[in-house]
Amino acid sequence: MHDSAVARATYRIRQTFRYAYPAPIHDLEHRLIVAPPLVYGDQRLIVDDLTIAPPTTVAWHDDDFGNRIATLDAERIEFAVEFTYDATIERVAGDAPHVAAHLLNDARYREPSELTFPSTALRNVAASIMSFNDGIYARAVRINDFVAAHMRYVPDSTSVLTTAADAFAQGTGVCQDYAHVMVAVARACGLASRYVSGHLIGEGATHAWVEILAPAADSSSAVVWAFDPTHARRTNFDYVFIAAGRDFADVTPTSGRFVAPFVGEFTTSRSVDRLSIEDAA
Repeated sequence: MHDSAVARATYRIRQTFRYAYPAPIHDLEHRLIVAPPLVYGDQRLIVDDLTIAPPTTVAWHDDDFGNRIATLDAERIEFAVEFTYDATIERVAGDAPHVAAHLLNDARYREPSELTFPSTALRNVAASIMSFNDGIYARAVRINDFVAAHMRYVPDSTSVLTTAADAFAQGTGVCQDYAHVMVAVARACGLASRYVSGHLIGEGATHAWVEILAPAADSSSAVVWAFDPTHARRTNFDYVFIAAGRDFADVTPTSGRFVAPFVGEFTTSRSVDRLSIEDAA
């Protein structure tokens, strides 16, 4: 997540999620994963705020992946509930993020998940890439390049339930699918990898990319290399990290359930603006 041309940048993120209903609903349980960690590598959360209309008590906690989770319960919602998250974030050029060394052997990042289970075709791709035997970083670059070349970006060609195997077979998808395919191949190649949800300047929706974990030089931690297969590159100062997990299901920005004999109407809006940028000397 490093860009040698930039020394410091600040961003403002504003997201709104609105659910409207034709009649009152009951026993709403909702989860939001929209807030980044307080500190992650060269990224720091300066200030944030989550507002809910109608006003509802929110509980915050960190999940098993270290992501910040907001949960709320409401006995009754009359006709609509709206969540607005506003945050200011700063990134200062520095080293790649590091995580605890034990995550290198964490089965959650090495074994297939439900959405990233590799097909025979994906395993064959992994075997071909592993035949080069030229190190973790070179292997990660090969995977990223392969996925970018194989996949074609086609909106609405997949859903949030589409698996890596299915997206790979049809050769089309969106950023979520590119990330799932890369994660599937990376894990089949023996690399610890994580699915990332975040923001990319200029994109109209939240973005997804992949982190590869590798032993750090001092062996006391793991270094994180972030790749964006959708754009065939490493990430840079256009990216803001929000959360990471095994696949999309772990970091879904908004999800919940309620009791009613109907479904709600969902609308959302999002803006990500770079407030300032300082060039490197």
